Amino acid sequence: METQYYTLVEKQNFYEIIENKYGEIAVFIDARPGTPIDPVLEFDGKSTALLRRDERLAIRLDDIDEETKNILAEHEVVMIVELSGEVVERVYGVPVENVDSIFILGRQGRADEIIKAKNKAEILESFGVVRSWTGGQNK
Repeated sequence: METQYYTLVEKQNFYEIIENKYGEIAVFIDARPGTPIDPVLEFDGKSTALLRRDERLAIRLDDIDEETKNILAEHEVVMIVELSGEVVERVYGVPVENVDSIFILGRQGRADEIIKAKNKAEILESFGVVRSWTGGQNK
């Protein structure tokens, strides 16, 4: 089992949000490797959404269309459709969480990704610490 000590935030340059005749919303994005684990879509009500796909990967959707903002904010669940070209890789529902703002701390990697290191408590929890020793001098 691989333990991740960071979160990768990828920017989705092109995406499509659609509404069907029943008022359901679907978001089409590029497929990512692996199965999503407890995904959630955070929306700031302005122009940015963040799909937290799992504990390691989040996908940022910028410049959400003006008309789409109210529709997206009103939904409790949206469908995510991951595509490889025209082929559907996976479809899954995610809850929508309306947040005040989306703020991502981290180190800019490529132009389309940000790497966020976990804090000490998160590292210790991920590592599964059972005992700890300290050394050095107290000041």
